[in-house]
Amino acid sequence: MGMEVDDPFVGFVDYAISVLSPPDEDEDEDANKPPWSWAWGRIIKTCRAYSSGVTPAILLSELSQAWAENQRGGGYYYSQKKKKTKRPDQLQKNRVKLPNTVTIDTIYDKNFLSFTTLLQVVILDVFLLPGTNFYMLTLGDFWSSNTIDLYLHRRFYDLADLKNGILKKGRELLLTGCYLRTTTRGSGRHLRLLPTEYLLIILDEDEDDDAMLLAAQFCSDSLASVSVDEGVSYSLYARIESIGSLEIQGSLQKKQITLVDNDNFRIKFLLWGDQVVLANCFSVGSWLALDQPFVSSCMESEEICLEYGSVTQLYIVPFIRHEEQVSVASTQGSKKLTTAADSSQGPKVSQVTLPCDSRGAIDFSNYPFRLFVADLRDKMSNISIYGVVTDIKKPNIPESSSTRFSLRVEDPTGGIWANLHFVKSWSLGKISIGHTVYIAGLTCAAITKCQSIEVSWDEKDGGCLFVNLSCLPALLNSSCLHKASTLSDLSANTHVCRIWLDQIEHCDVSLRYFHTSCGHIATQNSGFECNFCGCDCNDDIVPGFHLKVTIADDTGKVLAWCTGHTAAELLQISPDEFFNLPEEEQMMYPSSLEHERFIVALVNSKQGTVVEEDDVSIWEITQALKSD
Repeated sequence: MGMEVDDPFVGFVDYAISVLSPPDEDEDEDANKPPWSWAWGRIIKTCRAYSSGVTPAILLSELSQAWAENQRGGGYYYSQKKKKTKRPDQLQKNRVKLPNTVTIDTIYDKNFLSFTTLLQVVILDVFLLPGTNFYMLTLGDFWSSNTIDLYLHRRFYDLADLKNGILKKGRELLLTGCYLRTTTRGSGRHLRLLPTEYLLIILDEDEDDDAMLLAAQFCSDSLASVSVDEGVSYSLYARIESIGSLEIQGSLQKKQITLVDNDNFRIKFLLWGDQVVLANCFSVGSWLALDQPFVSSCMESEEICLEYGSVTQLYIVPFIRHEEQVSVASTQGSKKLTTAADSSQGPKVSQVTLPCDSRGAIDFSNYPFRLFVADLRDKMSNISIYGVVTDIKKPNIPESSSTRFSLRVEDPTGGIWANLHFVKSWSLGKISIGHTVYIAGLTCAAITKCQSIEVSWDEKDGGCLFVNLSCLPALLNSSCLHKASTLSDLSANTHVCRIWLDQIEHCDVSLRYFHTSCGHIATQNSGFECNFCGCDCNDDIVPGFHLKVTIADDTGKVLAWCTGHTAAELLQISPDEFFNLPEEEQMMYPSSLEHERFIVALVNSKQGTVVEEDDVSIWEITQALKSD
C-alpha cells in the first residue's frame, strides 16, 4: 500500500522550499535549498501554534522569517555558501554545530540570553578594565557583525596573562551558563556578559602551540592511573564516547559523560546541579582535556568518577566532521538519491555535500530533498520518513513490552520497519494502522541475517520528531494542506471529507475507558491495562465513547468508527453527560443528530486496529469538526 503521488501536504512543503530558494544562475540550485526535514518541522510547528487552521500566507511568513534567522545564525547550508567568499585563513573548521547555539547578533536583537544557551565565539581582545584588575574579553562569532564583552571569571585569571596567557586574540571558546547585563554607553545600548564558570577553551591539534600544550600537560596521566588519593592531581585527555540524558536525584540534576582514552579505558565524568549546562559544549567524538578534575567514588559501586571541581579547567578538541558527496539524479522534475554506480543515468546529476558523524554515518538532517524508503541505505543518520502505518508490533519480551514498538511505514516506493524505544512507555500520542505519519531523527542500519534495512530511534537520545498527520488538529481547516475528497474517492491515504450523519438509528454507542497517554482502549481486569502499550494505567485513564456510525455525502455512504474525543465531537455531548441521561433518553439522543454536517478525516484501517473487533468498519474517523 503506497501513498498517492499528489499528496497536498508534500506538495506544499515542496512549494514552500521553492519560494524560499528561488533559482540563482550564480549559485548551485540544490546546495542552497532549505533542508526538506527543516521545512517539514517548521510547518508542523506552525500548525501546532495555529491549531484552528493555517493559510499559505501564515505558513510562508513563518517559514521566511525562520529561514532568514537560520541563514543569519550560520546554518549548515549558509556556512557552505559563505565558505566560497572567505579567504583560506579565515575559514572555520568544519565542526559540529552544537544544539542551543545562538549568535551575538541574536542576543542584541532579542536583548535576552538563556542560562542554557551556548555561545561559540572567538576572542577579539583581552584587556583589564581601567582602574581595576578585572579581566575583560571582547568576543565575536563567525556569523555576527556585533561584538560583546565578557567579565572573565576569576577561576580563569591564570590563563589570561596579557603576555603569555592562552586566552589571547584569536582563541576560540565555548561559553554557557551566562547572564546578560545591559548598560548604556553614550546614546546607545551596550551588552556585557557577566562572569561564568562554564567556559571551555578550544584547542587545535594542527596548531603547534596547542599540540605542545597537549603533549606536555595531558599525555603523562592515563585514566587507568586515577585514584582517590588525597593531594594527587591529574591532567587527563580522553574522547567523549557518550553523553547521558538528564537525571534527577532528589532536587539535584545530574548528567553523566562517558570518557574513553587510547588504551580503551573508560571513566565517568559527572556534572551536578547547574554544571549540567556544560554538557551543551560537548559532542560525541570530541576530545576533552581535564586539568585537575575532582576525583570521587560512587557510593553504590565504589567506581572511580571525575567531577568538575572548583579548580578544574577544561579544554576541548572538537570532533571535525568529514563530509561525503551524495549524488542526486533529476528525473522528470523529481529528485532521486543515487549511488556512484548509477549516477550517470538520467538527464541531470548534481552533488550534495553532507557531513559524517563520529561513527562514519552520513548525516541527512540537512538534505534538501525528500527521502523515500527505496533511498535508504546502511549508515544513514537523522533521516526522515513519511508514509502510512500498515502494521504495529510489540516484542514478546515482558520487560520491554511497554517500551519497544515497531511500526511498518509504507510510501510509494516500499515499506520499512521503524523501531522506537521509549524510556517508560509510548509517549507520542495516538497511533493506529492507516494513520499517516512523519518521523524525523531516525538512524538507518542494515540487518545482515535477512539482508534488509531498518530504521530506529531511542527516546533517551532525543532529537526525534513524530507527527501523526491524521490527528493533526490544523489539518481539517487548512485547505492548502489537504485535498477535499468524497466518500467514493477513499483509498489508503488520510482523506478530508464533508459529510453528514445518516441512518442514525443504526449507530452504536458504547462506553469505554481510554489510556490518556496513547489514546487507546484500556481493559479492566484486576486493574486497568492498556491494550496498546500493555502497561498498567489505573491512574491514567479517562472514560470515552466507542462509536460506529454511517456517514454520507452526495457520492455514497460509509460505515465508520471512532473513539474518544472524535466520537464526543460527532455526538456533541460528553461521556459523563450522555451516561447520566435516563436510558430512554440515551436511546433517543442519537436521532437528534440525523443529517448533522461535519468535516472529518478518514483513514483505512482494514488491516485491523490494535483493539481487534470483528464487526468494526474498516474506516476510522480520526478527527471531526462541526460544519455549518
